Amino acid sequence: MIRIKQTWQARTNQYVTPFLLVLVDFIVCNAAAILSAALVERVVGAPLLISKVWYSIMPCVFILYMIPMRMYRTRRILRECTGRIFRATFYTIVTVIVLDYIISGERITIPRGFLFTYWAISYAFACFGRIAARNILRKIGIWQNTIIIIGAGKTAERFVQAFSENYEIVGIIEDDRSKPLLQRYPHLGGFADIRGILHQHPVQEVVLATPGLSKKEQATLFYLVQPYVRSVSVIPNIFGVPIGNVEIESSLDDRLLVLKTRNNLNSLSNQLLKRAFDLLLGSILAVLISPVLIVLAVLIKLDSNGPAFYNAARIGKGGKTFKCYKFRSMYVNADHILLEFLGKHPEAEEEWKEFQKLRGDDPRVTHIGKFIRKYSLDELPQIFNVLKGEMSLVGPRPYLLREKEKIGRYLPVICMTTPGITGLWQVSGRSNISFHGRLHLDAWYVRNWSLWQDIVLLFRTIGVVCGKKGAY
Repeated sequence: MIRIKQTWQARTNQYVTPFLLVLVDFIVCNAAAILSAALVERVVGAPLLISKVWYSIMPCVFILYMIPMRMYRTRRILRECTGRIFRATFYTIVTVIVLDYIISGERITIPRGFLFTYWAISYAFACFGRIAARNILRKIGIWQNTIIIIGAGKTAERFVQAFSENYEIVGIIEDDRSKPLLQRYPHLGGFADIRGILHQHPVQEVVLATPGLSKKEQATLFYLVQPYVRSVSVIPNIFGVPIGNVEIESSLDDRLLVLKTRNNLNSLSNQLLKRAFDLLLGSILAVLISPVLIVLAVLIKLDSNGPAFYNAARIGKGGKTFKCYKFRSMYVNADHILLEFLGKHPEAEEEWKEFQKLRGDDPRVTHIGKFIRKYSLDELPQIFNVLKGEMSLVGPRPYLLREKEKIGRYLPVICMTTPGITGLWQVSGRSNISFHGRLHLDAWYVRNWSLWQDIVLLFRTIGVVCGKKGAY
């Protein structure tokens, strides 16, 4: 039997790091409870009649939910980590409410204002605590698992791009020395040298990024490396399949693995949840931005002839047409200006065919239009489309009717939900992405929808808009 060698960092990572993460979670959640109580007492002007025992119970409940989510042993990317923390804090609040009812009967001992304050603060503290702990442990050298990647093609490049922050990549095993990834990481040898490489470089994990191999070759490779490491990760050749909501089923008798993907937006409960989220947040935003809308409407009228709004027909849910509200950012004869400009500039015509936008100086855009486009202010009136149910805060791009033919096979998927004011395409490059690239991102969003994903995209939109990335 081959004995798996482990460095002191690996042993610390395996046994000490989970304990440290549990300790951090307990401390930050306990601090969140104390701070929440102090804030509520300051607001109501009276002391809270709540047992201090709850200050320790709530962190423990939170930790009990984090354990089955595998938040103490598995290294996860930040977006997934914050999503799981959000769910754990929510489940904690629900559990505490139930426990309070069971223990105290109809007499509620924990004020609901305190609980909701604790929910918000504990979520923020837990996220920052996890980020801080991860950064400190990474500097010490006990956060990242040591791995060797077998294969250096596009699959390996995608893996490195997505997960490299959680791994120390010792090197790559690949027969083809010309692969670009080998310029960034050490080339340890070819497939024929695997045994010797794993003896010479003891690691915790091996990643098989070789989806091009046959099933027999994959199985042979798996059984070859498994005795030398604690775990083997296999990246299957299922690119293009929605994986955001995957469930795994297996049959040991038949040696069968089943990956089940759910169409979340086909669920009535999820549709109602998304709509409720849009109505709640959309109503608040509509009130907050009303003064801005009035000022921009006046500026647009003063800047050029024509109406303040440009209400174009767009493709909505189920392929139905609706009027999409936007501030007018172009001159009223924009179509004529475009044809004239493309006729004089062939290079601009090629750009228009690929992106359906002019990414440089667009002659159709007014002076105030350049400003409102730079910060996406022209899309603010779409908040009323959201309240009417024609759009969502987050969703696919609202496509023009003339683009229906170009959308092609993506149309049924994109029309499964309402288009959004922002979306995955907007935070991934906006006008820098080709038309086909936008379609691919929108289809991915629909197939992998979750409410948490919508929340993340809204926060990412703020950063993109403030950075003016991809705005033309």
